[in-house]
Amino acid sequence: MKKRKGNPMRIKFVLPCLLGLLISSCNPTKYLAEDQKLYKEGDVVIHNDTIPKERKEAFETFLESALMPKPNKKLLGMYFKLGLWNMGGGPDSTNNFVRRWLKRNGEEPVLLSDVNREYNQNLLRGKMESLGFFHARVTSDTLIDGKFATVRYDAFPGKIYRINNVTMDVDSNSQIGKNIRNVEQYSLLKKGSNYNLDVILNERDRIDNELKHKGFYYFSPDNILVEVDSTIGDHQVDMFVTIKPETPRKAKEPQTIGNVYIFPNYTETSGENRRRIPRYAEKFEDKYYIIDRENRYRKKVLANHIFMEPGTLYNRWMHQQTINHLVNLNAFKFVKNDFVDNADSSNTLDVYYYLTPMQRRSVRLELIAKTASVYNGTEANVNWTFRNAFKGFETVTLSVFGGYETQTGGNVNLNSSYIRYGAEVGINWPRLLSPYKWAPAKRYIPRTFLKVGYEFLNRRTAYTLNSLTTNFGYAWKENEQKEHNLALAEFIYVQPRGISDEYKAQMDTVPTLRHIVDPQFSFGPNYTYTFTNSMENKKHTFYAKAGLNTSGNILGLIQGADYNAGNIKHLFGTAYSQFVKAEADVRHYMKLSPNSQLASRIMVGTSYSYGNSRSLPYLKQYFTGGPNGLRAFRARAVGPGSSRPENIGEDNFFADQTGDLKLELNTEYRSKIAGMFHWAAFIDAGNVWLQNTDENKPGGRFSKEFLSELAVGGGLGLRVDLDFLIIRTDFAIPFRVPYRAKDDRWVFKYIDIRDRDWRRDNLVFNLAIGYPF
Repeated sequence: MKKRKGNPMRIKFVLPCLLGLLISSCNPTKYLAEDQKLYKEGDVVIHNDTIPKERKEAFETFLESALMPKPNKKLLGMYFKLGLWNMGGGPDSTNNFVRRWLKRNGEEPVLLSDVNREYNQNLLRGKMESLGFFHARVTSDTLIDGKFATVRYDAFPGKIYRINNVTMDVDSNSQIGKNIRNVEQYSLLKKGSNYNLDVILNERDRIDNELKHKGFYYFSPDNILVEVDSTIGDHQVDMFVTIKPETPRKAKEPQTIGNVYIFPNYTETSGENRRRIPRYAEKFEDKYYIIDRENRYRKKVLANHIFMEPGTLYNRWMHQQTINHLVNLNAFKFVKNDFVDNADSSNTLDVYYYLTPMQRRSVRLELIAKTASVYNGTEANVNWTFRNAFKGFETVTLSVFGGYETQTGGNVNLNSSYIRYGAEVGINWPRLLSPYKWAPAKRYIPRTFLKVGYEFLNRRTAYTLNSLTTNFGYAWKENEQKEHNLALAEFIYVQPRGISDEYKAQMDTVPTLRHIVDPQFSFGPNYTYTFTNSMENKKHTFYAKAGLNTSGNILGLIQGADYNAGNIKHLFGTAYSQFVKAEADVRHYMKLSPNSQLASRIMVGTSYSYGNSRSLPYLKQYFTGGPNGLRAFRARAVGPGSSRPENIGEDNFFADQTGDLKLELNTEYRSKIAGMFHWAAFIDAGNVWLQNTDENKPGGRFSKEFLSELAVGGGLGLRVDLDFLIIRTDFAIPFRVPYRAKDDRWVFKYIDIRDRDWRRDNLVFNLAIGYPF
């Protein structure tokens, strides 16, 4: 390795800047006048013996978050933003580019004189009263420590008020009153609960939402009044939910849908022409006016995504479903919706949909640079999209790709490099093409997909692979949390070509290399189920994905295929695979604080090959290691079991370590440092195993000792969150190596960070995009 020389000018510039920032951070009061104090923090102390300690601390933190102004930001105890401002000269107005940049990215000092104690006292008192502490009081005092000042707020909340009784004070004979009474049992205001202003506001929203489903389009949460009587004694309140007297008559009457007008080729026009209905407009199926003179869309398909029907009551759910469907048809750039009073009928709404089409054809170019461990490469993708291809909102895609990847370090030569290119054609229908009439939830659009792809892989002096894949099936969402993907037919055909003499020679000593270039042919259905509630704001959230993949099972049974007896059956001149494969990926996320999280994952994969196969085909086998698995080990370099990796030298070809079964466990602590910067500490464990004994891989078969064969590693990482993109770097080292002697697999005693050879062989750096799980 060549020693890389540093840039002395850059070092001369960076080091003084870092030193200056450190000094400025350590002296944040540098530019303060003699009578000025730096506002350090606002400290809230609650005086109430009836609140448990842990809840009291959380209550204090909640109140402190409301105080104004916010003190200067800190990083590792230092005022880093204020330090930048100080480095920029503080109050000095010198017109200097460097100083202007430093001050623009820094913060002026927040002074004690900026704090309005009376305002904060009223703010804290209001916060406590909104939580049911009606007779709360707050006092404050200033604590001076040299040039720093802290304001202490002593809060005396008193005893909390609870709900004694809730009365729906509405006219039961009116239509709106009957509807409110019908959903009274779902009220958020419960007898015995604490008084809480947020719950009252949510109750108003709940009633409004229920009424919107019953036709009350013009009703609003502001039309509901919740009166509170706190004079009944014993720290209790009675509540009366009623409709404000000034509520307009129209808001108290349900609205019926009148005419529905759809403009699928809408462009921005003046308001007075917006609702002009052409003379040629006719109702489709006696329901909708679809203004599409050029017949760009099949009216029946478009009508299937409109849920607001003439003659029915307005329904918010149907309203939202229509908008969601129109947006997710992937054909319209903008979707606008208007409700207008019908001129000829009272309490009737005409509905207008203005749909601005997307560009029908589009091309996107992607250039990708990849790096992981010692591998580097580039890839280019050209994606052509044809929307509304057959006038039924079908999307046709054509993707052409090409890439190159090579190894730039480690102990393997460029025989591990490869060039790949190929293409994929896909068609996506926004409906289920099936002879059987079945429909999942209306909320989401089910889809039928067909994909055909070809890939050519040239591993330079080793071999070439030609791969053809075909997929046909359905994808649909059951609800916001559950998603299904059923591929009725998946065909994978891989044919090797041009195997070099050097590669053939090494196949005899490294049988794994032979498995890579075996002809592969698998066909059969596969199914994937996904569940997630990670979008919810909860302490514990989950993500789970499970799949079942099969190949050649019925045909193999009919033909009596038997690999062990030498009775191998062929289809189109190639031996086909016969297996059942199941896998599951379960992830748990535990929120420890607003800025920290514990993420854990368990992946289990199993398979059973029989009849025409002895093991999974290479493309279906499991592997581990790399930036998204065991980060302390190279990609596809672990296992199977306790078998030692193939002896790889400078003139040898790299052999992936794969298996028929897999277990992987990961735990990662994630925390925010400041701004866009986050850090993580992680531990990974896992391995792959073989279904059957392989004399070339002793210890590779799955056995009851599988736990003792887990590879374990861990490390630290830095993440840069750019909102639209997360850049992840990880440094990891192995803790446990499964192919070592059974009593010597833990390698903590061999760790020597100062040793260059140890770092070269054990310290793994990964650069990746996004979180590993």
